[in-house]
Amino acid sequence: MNLLNLLIVKVAQVLPKSFIKIFASRYIAGEYLPEGVRVVKELNSKKIRATMDVLGEDTTKLNEAESSTKEALKVLETISLEKLDSTLSVKLTQLGLKLNYDICLQNMKMILTEAKKLNNYIEIDMEDSTCTYDTVKIYKELRKEFANCGLVMQAYLRDAQNIFNGSLNELQNSSVRLCKGIYNESEEIAFKVKQEIRNNFVQLLDFLFANNIYVGIATHDPYLVDAAKHLILKYNKSFDQFEFQMLLGVKIDLRDQLVSEGYKVRIYVPFGTEWYKYSIRRMKENPQLAKNIAMNIFSKRS
Repeated sequence: MNLLNLLIVKVAQVLPKSFIKIFASRYIAGEYLPEGVRVVKELNSKKIRATMDVLGEDTTKLNEAESSTKEALKVLETISLEKLDSTLSVKLTQLGLKLNYDICLQNMKMILTEAKKLNNYIEIDMEDSTCTYDTVKIYKELRKEFANCGLVMQAYLRDAQNIFNGSLNELQNSSVRLCKGIYNESEEIAFKVKQEIRNNFVQLLDFLFANNIYVGIATHDPYLVDAAKHLILKYNKSFDQFEFQMLLGVKIDLRDQLVSEGYKVRIYVPFGTEWYKYSIRRMKENPQLAKNIAMNIFSKRS
């Protein structure tokens, strides 16, 4: 991120939350479950799948983790009742990962048990690097008992390939959502140069395809979409062996183009009262959003 973009994002963070919310609304379904349901129904009507996510992370109390678990169960029930084409994404820190590993594991087992009963699937989000190895450990533990969960991996992580190498048994008949990664990490942990991240993304995708692992190719980068298409042809993948995944409100033209070409597309649909942190991360990843906010401020004053 250049200095101007960094400055704009810094300024955006001191603006009233109500102002940020107006401009972030296209990226968030709303604060409450019915709003998430409405957005998923709209997507489904366009032959687009979804994965719902209740925003929130880094719970500080075990009762908060319990509440988050109950909310996840409610979302699964609602997906079933409303007959939505949607999975559920969860963050382990929301379920108590940083408070008590065993309780987090049990919370995940409750969620997966309910998802299995309702014929649904859970995608385990990857968070910052302090959580990476515990997240992988819990995923591998869950795979001993559950088939209906997949792992997210960030291509900017230098250790991503090693993690895949050590998880190959668990990844069979599972899935991986492969994304670039958004958290601010040190150069020791993560690639920082755009093309290096792209190169690692392509290398990891090649590895996953070569090992017949279902991949959610999570990107808005046309370069990576084209690279993925080349690998799809290289490995003669049918449309039911992978999907593209994107964020709500981002690169809608690219999304619609992929759908028109016959590819499966799944949109990440976040909702919840904890929308602010997510919005700021989106600005850091996509400074154009912050620029739009700044331009609107100055146009109103002129």
